Amino acid sequence: MLFSKLAEYFEKLEQTSSRLTLIDILSDLFSEVEASEIAKVCYLIQGRVAPFYEALEIGMAEKTVAASIARAYGVEREEVLKEYGKLGDLGLVAERHSGKRVKRVDPESDSGVLRQNVGVPRMTVGDVFEQLRKIAQISGEGTVEKKQGLLVDLLTKMDGVSAKHLVRIPLGASRLGIGDPTILDGFAKAKLGDRKKRVELEEAYNKTSDLGLIGEVLWEKGLEGVRKLEVAVGRPIRSQLTERLPDAKTILEKFGGEAHVQYKYDGFRVEIHKNGDSVRLFSRNLEETTPMFPELIEGVKKQVKAKTAILDSEALAFNPVSEEFLPFQETTKRRRKYNIADMAKTLPLKAFVFDVMYLDGKSLIDLPLRDRMKKLADVIEGNEVLIPQPGEITDLESRINELFGDAITKGLEGLVVKRPDSKYEAGARNFNWVKLKRHSAGELKDTIDCVILGYIFGRGKRVEFGAGSLLVGVYDESQDEFVTVSKIGTGLTDEEWREIHKRADKIKVDHKPARVNSILVPSVWIAPEIVIEVLADEITKSPVHTAGASTSSASGEKQPGLALRFPRLVKFREADKTAEDATTVKELLEMYKQQFKK
Repeated sequence: MLFSKLAEYFEKLEQTSSRLTLIDILSDLFSEVEASEIAKVCYLIQGRVAPFYEALEIGMAEKTVAASIARAYGVEREEVLKEYGKLGDLGLVAERHSGKRVKRVDPESDSGVLRQNVGVPRMTVGDVFEQLRKIAQISGEGTVEKKQGLLVDLLTKMDGVSAKHLVRIPLGASRLGIGDPTILDGFAKAKLGDRKKRVELEEAYNKTSDLGLIGEVLWEKGLEGVRKLEVAVGRPIRSQLTERLPDAKTILEKFGGEAHVQYKYDGFRVEIHKNGDSVRLFSRNLEETTPMFPELIEGVKKQVKAKTAILDSEALAFNPVSEEFLPFQETTKRRRKYNIADMAKTLPLKAFVFDVMYLDGKSLIDLPLRDRMKKLADVIEGNEVLIPQPGEITDLESRINELFGDAITKGLEGLVVKRPDSKYEAGARNFNWVKLKRHSAGELKDTIDCVILGYIFGRGKRVEFGAGSLLVGVYDESQDEFVTVSKIGTGLTDEEWREIHKRADKIKVDHKPARVNSILVPSVWIAPEIVIEVLADEITKSPVHTAGASTSSASGEKQPGLALRFPRLVKFREADKTAEDATTVKELLEMYKQQFKK
């Protein structure tokens, strides 16, 4: 497939505000793609040149891309940057200047004579993908200049629309607004004839975390090949997630009288992969974090008594002087690329290992939890860095409450309570795992993870910040869309307001994103990427918000949505959570019901 053809599809995807239309466009696109190209097309849709878990970032700064545009089209870099300041999108700047190609050496000529670049070469998706991979792989002395040169070469071979979408890829700003479930829907419609057949593809994706791999296998071996994909060391498994229930009694009733109990730690998820002496670490959102945490790597090598293993854990910062675990805000300071060795000494991490999904060549995800816990207790020796958390099984409400009180006394968030006979369901959020947390006043009440969908211009003092309030939403898993739940104007410092405006402007879009369902219209829409933790007094019904809104099939009467009353921001969570990891509509409805039980 020609890259110009792919760019035409990108243009259609960018311009639609309907998720169903997104799926139709993707299906049409995938129907034209060969098996040899499908993985590359998938990664480019994601703005990548590899799966998310591969630490291969194109890594070009805005000024470097601006300089590439200037060189490719014979204009001053300052002019490019000035236009960027007005348009807020270097892709649009590249599109404007794409007709102004500079003279270049004809590679077919031995004379070396400069000639005007005539026409647009027919670059394939494969050509562009491999060149972008080269850019991502460059390191060492002269990196910036070499990357810039390769991008210039690509730009001189692009038409306007192609140039626009090309330059957005190294900036990580594709603006297509496509989630993984939507791509899987496109696969299902194109190859299986029905987007509703996504379920089986999703199960394989949750085990492999690689959309390109799913596409390749589906194209080459069909659905039977996809069904055979299994867990493998080096490919992160998508994390199993928790639901909410209000108290120990309700949990035991839900589980049938017996529950497995573990402490809940407020750190960040670290999935540990060991293959001999090789250790790799992955975050909840599939990013490889191996270089950031050298002490965890050493801990794995010393303490894990297995040749191959995949472990699920929560990492917390530890103060070696006071011998206490630190809050989430301190722990997140360890997510950095520089001064790692110094930070590992002053702010070392401990990893609480709460599950084992793979051991010595065998997947354990289909084993009951009680059996996995026996293996967990045996596979980790000592507790210097890795601290095994096999938990305990009880049928007593009083024991769960006792452990909950102990967790709060220790300064922890609460408990995670699990069904003892449940499998490890990668990527699932169901009532096999339930979290039990409390509000600061002592109630069992949780905060809500919301996604920023847009902002409203400020008034008065907030005019200088650019944003006066935020439109936020939660995730509707059933529809793969984000629905509104509140506007937030409190809880941010002056500096945070300025920062949110700066960050939001990098991902702002000129129309409502296709995966956003909203009645309210903010001053500026942004791509649903930034996750924040929100505390509110209660959940109420609202005719203007779309979270949980529905239409009765019997009467045709519209049911109002849910909203947060007196919401305020607690902290940013985007470092360890993707937008799809935010609170779901299903969870919100459950929390709404529990209010009345209290």
